[in-house]
Amino acid sequence: MATHPLIAAPGYQFDTAPDLSRIETRERLSQSAVDGFFAITEKWDLKVEQARALLGGIPRSTLHKYKTAAGTRSQDELMRISYIVGIYKALHILFNDELADEWMKRPNDNPLFSGATPLEYAVKTGIPGLHQIRRLLDAARGGR
Repeated sequence: MATHPLIAAPGYQFDTAPDLSRIETRERLSQSAVDGFFAITEKWDLKVEQARALLGGIPRSTLHKYKTAAGTRSQDELMRISYIVGIYKALHILFNDELADEWMKRPNDNPLFSGATPLEYAVKTGIPGLHQIRRLLDAARGGR
């Protein structure tokens, strides 16, 4: 049986999910992940505290270092960023750019959020919450 490559993003294919337990993989992916994270936090107009919280509550100084110095991110941080990138992509498929970029900070009546914003939910629940938000959005766009 032939294997089919997975499409991670337009123009980027891989045969299997990247092994984030390997330092070499994390070294290769870290800078582009951090660059993408900061681009998204800017589009979402997040405060420093909100960006820190999405990465698991890292110190303010650590977040600042990410902007100015190359380095290898942890498996946890890369997983969080991966979910955030997927959420960002799904939102821009589902909504116009303005609504897509506001969605994470708008109160939401979906039972998952109980009236809170998706951002508040993601911060409170961490990786499992990011995963649930991603699944919710993927389901809304028909699993594409």
